[in-house]
Amino acid sequence: MNALNVAKFGGTSVADYTAMSNCAAVIKGNLSTRLVVISACSGVTNLLVELANGVANDRQQEVLTKLHDIHFSILKQLPEAPAVASGVNAILDEVATLSAAAETSPSDKITDALVACGELMSTHIFTHLLNDKGINAVRADVRDVLKTDNVFGKATPDLIETAHHAETVLTPLFEDKVVVTQGFIGSDAQGNTTTLGRGGSDYSAALLAEAIKATSLEIWTDVPGIYSTDPRVAPAASPIDEISFSEASEMANFGAKILHPATLIPAMRQDIPVFVGSSKAPEQGGTWIRHQAEKSPLFRALALRCNQTMVTLTSLNMFHAYGFLAEVFNILAKHKVSVDLITTSEVSVSLTLDQTNTKGGAPKLPEAAEQELAALCKVTVEQDMCLVALIGNHMSESKGAAAKIFSALEDYNLRMICYGASNHNLCFLTSTSESKEVVRALHKELFED
Repeated sequence: MNALNVAKFGGTSVADYTAMSNCAAVIKGNLSTRLVVISACSGVTNLLVELANGVANDRQQEVLTKLHDIHFSILKQLPEAPAVASGVNAILDEVATLSAAAETSPSDKITDALVACGELMSTHIFTHLLNDKGINAVRADVRDVLKTDNVFGKATPDLIETAHHAETVLTPLFEDKVVVTQGFIGSDAQGNTTTLGRGGSDYSAALLAEAIKATSLEIWTDVPGIYSTDPRVAPAASPIDEISFSEASEMANFGAKILHPATLIPAMRQDIPVFVGSSKAPEQGGTWIRHQAEKSPLFRALALRCNQTMVTLTSLNMFHAYGFLAEVFNILAKHKVSVDLITTSEVSVSLTLDQTNTKGGAPKLPEAAEQELAALCKVTVEQDMCLVALIGNHMSESKGAAAKIFSALEDYNLRMICYGASNHNLCFLTSTSESKEVVRALHKELFED
């Protein structure tokens, strides 16, 4: 099989003309790259989400001007291309129309149509830039390929339909062209624009890699690979050359911002190795994520995920009772509440809520769900918390591992500790104000000689 690489570039990698030029150099450096998936230009999605939430007309005009300036400041540095300028302007017109609709009646459907416009604009410009740099590039609308259900804000891909459309729409172009398409978005059976949830560009790149049977997937971002923790939190963090799919999945799931949590699932299904590197400094190398890494250390990395909501349900009826938890989860399932972590005692259960949709913000317990739960037990909801996750291998089977971890944290208040359910992680909640100190203390003890 011929090598077939998918390269994905994030928002900071396509922020401006210089950043996009760096990406072009990366693409030129790997002749097997045939599909390029890019995000919206840096900052654009946040502006579009603001419009989707419904803002007054004067603010709409401000944001529209900002969006125009971000994109045309790049186009001004390229040869004149009336068709490209026209394409971007048509999308800006659509943004204006959708913003007016969101002001009076915001909805998840309008939100998806609006936030998708960032990728639709950036791909027009990036394709033009690649052609100007001597790369034979063509733009494809990913909505013709990536098919999903109609759950706006967090759509589920239809793998069979996506594979079929990838073969008919994309594959014929790979012979002599580099295809540029959008991350994060898709379309349902009726042709409505959908999104895969915030951060879904990585996921869509992996889904497309799976659909076209790629031999590798590159995720290009603004940091040179995966580190033992976020270097902005702990400056002594060290790069990781190679990591297993299972370890990287845990890291992504528990907040390592370098990867979207679902990214690795399609890659794991097809055993496609994933490379993570910096488009600003590709010469620094990066991290390969493979089915199995050569080394499996006890402690691999620390991840931090903030904006957490903890719900504690307390009832004396739980004591030696049957069916209480089943009733709780029936209520949560009925109201489509996704639970992330859970711990229980004889009379209470604590859980955190998952937040993965497009709108962002702290996850909330729907009012109707809270009312039903309140009829069953006492409900306490706490926000402004962060989840700290320690990723490693066979931690629950290693004598003394827990003692080493918790002795480093004796000065901090830890909540809802989850340990033993997975061989790859130990995690706990702490207050947002202490969270970075906790990561630094733990990193110093476990990763710094």
